[in-house]
Amino acid sequence: MAGRLFKVSALATAVCASSGFYLYNRKLNLDDLSVIRFGRAAATTAIISFDYLTAFKHVEYGTEEYWAVRSKVHLRSAERLRDLCCANRGTFIKVGQHLGALDYLLPEEYTSTLKVLHSRAPQSSMQEIQQVIREDLGKELSELFVAFEEKPHGAASLAQVHKAVLHDGRTVAIKVQHPKVQSQSVKDIVMMEVLVKGVHWLCPDFAFMWLVDEAKKNMPLELDFLREGQNAEKVANMLAHFPFLKVPKIHWELSTKRILTMEFAEGGQVNDREYMKKHGINVNEISENLGKIYSEMIFICGFVHCDPHPGNVLVRNCPQSKKTEITLLDHGLYQDVEIRTNAALYLPQISELLNRVPRQMLLLLKTNDLLRGIETTLQTRASSSSFINMSRCCIRAMARHKRSKARSRRTRMQVTLAECVQLCTLSVYELLLWVKGCRLAAWLTALLTCLQ
Repeated sequence: MAGRLFKVSALATAVCASSGFYLYNRKLNLDDLSVIRFGRAAATTAIISFDYLTAFKHVEYGTEEYWAVRSKVHLRSAERLRDLCCANRGTFIKVGQHLGALDYLLPEEYTSTLKVLHSRAPQSSMQEIQQVIREDLGKELSELFVAFEEKPHGAASLAQVHKAVLHDGRTVAIKVQHPKVQSQSVKDIVMMEVLVKGVHWLCPDFAFMWLVDEAKKNMPLELDFLREGQNAEKVANMLAHFPFLKVPKIHWELSTKRILTMEFAEGGQVNDREYMKKHGINVNEISENLGKIYSEMIFICGFVHCDPHPGNVLVRNCPQSKKTEITLLDHGLYQDVEIRTNAALYLPQISELLNRVPRQMLLLLKTNDLLRGIETTLQTRASSSSFINMSRCCIRAMARHKRSKARSRRTRMQVTLAECVQLCTLSVYELLLWVKGCRLAAWLTALLTCLQ
C-alpha cells in the first residue's frame, strides 16, 4: 500500500512539474486560463449572493436601518464586481462599463463604482500589437507605416488605438483588437450565463437575465471591426446633409475583423469645457447640433449610434471651413430601432417596470442619458433646443409615416400642411425662448420695471 502511494505521489509530482515547465515555456498567463477566470467569477458571484441572502435577516424592511444596510451591501457588491471585471478584463470590463451606464435602472452604488472601469481598460504590449498586425495584414509595421506611435492614444475594453503615418503622408488611427479577446469572449459569455442563471435560481426576483442576452447578441458585432467600418460609412451617408458632422474615412486595404484603419481625427472631447473655451467653440451650438444628430438617427434614420460617451465624440474648429465640427467615433454598436414607425407601441411599456422595456429602448435611454450628461457637463442653455430638435424629427417621422399610408393625394397634402404648421409653431416657440433668454430682453424688462 505504501509503495502504491509512493508511486501515485511520484506520478502526481512529475505531472505537476512537467505542466508547470510547459506553462513556463509557453509563457502563459494564469489569468488567461478559463478555469481560473471561471473560478474567480464563481467565487465573486457566490460571495455577493451570500451577502444579499444573509444581510437582511435581522433587519426590518422599510426602516432606516434597512436602507443603511442595503446601501452598504450594494457598495460592497459593486466593489467586488468591479474588482472581478478588472481581474478578468476583456468582456467582463465591457459588461461592467455597460452596467455603469445604467443610471436609470441600477442603484447609485453600482453605477458610481462601475463607472471607473472606463479608465481601467487593459492595454496590450507593443509585441502583441505587432503580432496582430502581422497575422492579419501579413506585413511588418515598417512595411505599412512611415511612423507608428507605440503609446496608444486610447485603450478600451476590446481594443486600443495608435496613431501612425502612411507612406503617402496621410495620418491615420489604427484600432487594434486585444489579441486574447476574440478567443475568450465566447467562453466568458457562457460563463456569465451559467452564473447569472445560478443567481436567478437562488433569487427568483433577480431581473437581469437580459444582460447576458444583450452580451451574447452584441459582443460578436462589436468584435467585428469590418462591420464597424460599414456602420461608419452608412451613418456618414445618412447624415451627409449635416455639414457640421464628420465621420472618419475608412482605409479598407488596411482593415480586417481585428484591425480598423481610419482617418485620424483631431479635437477635444465633447465634455471638455476648457478646450472649447480655449478654441472659441460655442458650447450651446455643440449641444444643439449633437441633439440634431441623435434626433435624426432615432426618428428619421432608425439607425442609432449607441455609445456616445465623451471619448467617442470630438469637437474642433475645422481649419478649412473655420466652422465648428463634431466628429463621431466608435461605430461598433448600432441599433435598428422600430421607434420611427411604432413609437406609440412602446409608451405603455415605458410606463411599466423598466425591465420589461424592449432592449432597443434601454439602449436609447442609455444614449439619452449620455447626451443629457454631456449637456450638464457643458452647462449649456440648449436643453430646450435639444427637445425642440427632437420634436421636429418626431413630426417629420410621423408625417412621413402618414403619407406612406395615405390613399389619396388630398390626404397626403393635408398631412404635409399639418406638418408645416406644426414645424412653424415650433420655430415660433423657439424664437420666443430665444427672445426671453437674450440680454436685450432682460435689459428691456429691467428698464420697464424701473419706469413703473
